[in-house]
Amino acid sequence: MSLSEELRSVVHGEVDDSKEVREKFSRDASLFRIVPEVVVAPKNADDICSVVQLVNHKKENPAAHISITARSAGTDMSGGPLNDSIILDMTKHMNRLLELAETHAVVEPGMYFRDFDRETKQKDLELPSYTASRELNTVGGMVANNSGGEKNLKYGKTARYVEELEVVMADGQLHTLRPYKGHELALKMAEQTFEGEVYRNIATLVKTYKDSIEKAKPHVEKNSSGYALWDIGDGVESLNLARLMVGAQGTLGIITKMRLGLVHPKPFAAMTVLFLDDLAELGAVVPQVLKHKPDSFESYDDNTLKLAIKYFPEFAAQMKSNIVSLGLSFLPEAFMILRGGLPKLILIIEFRAGVQEEALEKAEALADEIRATQPHIGVRVAKNEVAAHKFWTIRRESFNLLRKKVRGKRTAPFIDDFVVPPETLPEFLPKLQEILKPYDDVLQYTIAGHVGDGNFHIIPLVDPTDARVAKVIDELSHTVYDLVLSYHGSITGEHNDGLVRTPYVEKMFGPEMYALFIQVKKIFDPHNIFNPGKKVGTTFSDAFAHLDLQPQNSSK
Repeated sequence: MSLSEELRSVVHGEVDDSKEVREKFSRDASLFRIVPEVVVAPKNADDICSVVQLVNHKKENPAAHISITARSAGTDMSGGPLNDSIILDMTKHMNRLLELAETHAVVEPGMYFRDFDRETKQKDLELPSYTASRELNTVGGMVANNSGGEKNLKYGKTARYVEELEVVMADGQLHTLRPYKGHELALKMAEQTFEGEVYRNIATLVKTYKDSIEKAKPHVEKNSSGYALWDIGDGVESLNLARLMVGAQGTLGIITKMRLGLVHPKPFAAMTVLFLDDLAELGAVVPQVLKHKPDSFESYDDNTLKLAIKYFPEFAAQMKSNIVSLGLSFLPEAFMILRGGLPKLILIIEFRAGVQEEALEKAEALADEIRATQPHIGVRVAKNEVAAHKFWTIRRESFNLLRKKVRGKRTAPFIDDFVVPPETLPEFLPKLQEILKPYDDVLQYTIAGHVGDGNFHIIPLVDPTDARVAKVIDELSHTVYDLVLSYHGSITGEHNDGLVRTPYVEKMFGPEMYALFIQVKKIFDPHNIFNPGKKVGTTFSDAFAHLDLQPQNSSK
């Protein structure tokens, strides 16, 4: 009996091993391609339990090559949801909003964020850790990667809002993970079950290696690399395994239900826009801006602005705006460019409030301070959300325009999500540009990012027929991440490790901490059945063996 036939005998959902479906699930938004053996669309958590139990039975033969990877929207840039065995498609059936209360929601992992957001907004609620891909990604993907976005400066990443998770663990049973303290924790650790054993082993690990874990904690505000042992409690008075599951990319179990805290979004906004001709100006600007406590502090570079100008009609269409009125709205920027050329970096700083006047007052106060202290910097104030919309659209949509308009090339996200302390940006960014400059004939890219927390995204386009590309990816990855780590940064702030960065995890955290990550994986997943090769266990040669340097539409 084939694996597909065995799966059909134990699940109620669809099992598909057709060439077309396997090919569809062989790629995400990353550089990689791995063709799965079969794709299962589970109807419910019971189906997932049945799949895990079947895999466990087969793993009684340790040499059996079989594993499970959960996948939702496939927008991951790291290769996180790719696997050559069983893929669970969470979007087909496990996509429901189960509860929406005054402070929280309970949702299945396959629900698209755009649909979730539409529902929560009806109660004036929001999950504020949404990403730039908010129209495409799922809520489950946000939890699996511990995603963050433009509101991170004010509201933090997804982990802050995860109150409870329902998870199928390696025993093939459903478990509820949440924070435990005091007597409750003691009772949980006394359970003579697989879950109780996991709690005992993780508690021992965090107690024994307390100093090493604290020392290894990243020095930056955002990090999705490794397992967050520094955020789960001391193993004596408190322990939160749900927090360990957030950002684990499905390597410790399969999430089937999530209880998420929500916030009331502030309805009104105004924006200060700064145009910098020299990256060195960031040294004075960043602390000035942060002192004003904005809700968002984002950026994009001159290449991004050129792109918006070059493809202006398409840009207008993406904004759903009249091209004439949009063109008129850009006249101040056009005159600024005519007078002094393109700025090197555009900073967009948004303030939100309960009334429009308060938001505008905050934006004007920052603008006045910059004009008074640094008159050479261009300053504009977008007085409301409508006026700010064009700047947000450039920030969010330029990469999609680049990907769609530059023919014969494909995206190559491999240095797409690093983080450094914001105060180091004036020194760091020129060094980064010097590193990138020799490769201008191979890579076409824009730089955008979350300036407020030092998180930047560089996602180049490459010609997949250029024989130099693989070598450039190899060289630049090492060089850029070495630079990032020299500034005590993180190799990934929100996109996670996946295939593309797992080979660098040991370099970021050191051998001792990497060994602890391996222990965590073995405690939760003794037979390595959950999304193997992510977080731990993938070498540079392993990752490069799966590179997919073909035009994105060539095999579809």
